[in-house]
Amino acid sequence: MNSLVRRSFISLLAALIFASAAMSQQQPKKQVPKSPRLYIFDGGSLNIPDTSPYRLKKEDLATTYMSVACFLVVHPRGTLIWDAGAVPESAFAPGGGPGTLRYATAMKPFRAQLAEVGYTPTDITYLALSHFHWDHVGNANLFAGSTWLVTQAERDIMFSDPPSPRTEPQNFSALKNSKTVILTKSEYDVFGDGTVVIMAAPGHSPGHQVLFLKLAKTGPVMLSGDLYHYPEERKLGLVPTTEFNADQTAASRATVEAFLKTTGAQLWIQHDFNANAKLRKAPGFYE
Repeated sequence: MNSLVRRSFISLLAALIFASAAMSQQQPKKQVPKSPRLYIFDGGSLNIPDTSPYRLKKEDLATTYMSVACFLVVHPRGTLIWDAGAVPESAFAPGGGPGTLRYATAMKPFRAQLAEVGYTPTDITYLALSHFHWDHVGNANLFAGSTWLVTQAERDIMFSDPPSPRTEPQNFSALKNSKTVILTKSEYDVFGDGTVVIMAAPGHSPGHQVLFLKLAKTGPVMLSGDLYHYPEERKLGLVPTTEFNADQTAASRATVEAFLKTTGAQLWIQHDFNANAKLRKAPGFYE
């Protein structure tokens, strides 16, 4: 091997080693925790154009904005995505910048945020949506290869014809052929050890549900879905005028509030803009 070829070979080898090292830094290795771990991803915000459906005036609220969050639960026995945001990947320009849909704005695609903690959509065992409304299903198609956990009532309204104006069917259409577990009881223990439990809370939609987590260090937490939207709504006991079934919503709230009192769990209102801003976001996590 002459000196020119040797130098070229060494340069190529060095470039490959550098590229490999860079790739390993960009794609952190997944860690299987000893107890459940919760990652919160920033799904952006909703600039609510009219608060009257919540029976609240702008002056009644700390802010009219709502947060949008997506969640990854990493359990020793698998992974769960809870809610899939509002803005799909297709709404982001290739060169970067925010993505928008209706009155939602997100700064970064969900898939890219997942990658920052070492996960891809194919790594996700289960997908569960609190409900079918457009601001919770934006990236659902990414997880069509996961097992979908859903009630029959919610699945039926998602694929109704004509579709509900409260959703964006193209953003979850791939779920129609996903492996699906139909939830038939008021509670579904996702991993079989009581630490990640989906609880029925119908009313906002036919099969609306909430997620209970038992975290070793943080303690018990309930993710609200849209059981409430604004904290003022909870404080004043107001049921929005646009619920699928207002009586069911009131009953579900009473059941959840009693559960919170019994367990001492925190209620994280997913759309509470100010509270959500204070939560630790990925790549940080709660455990």
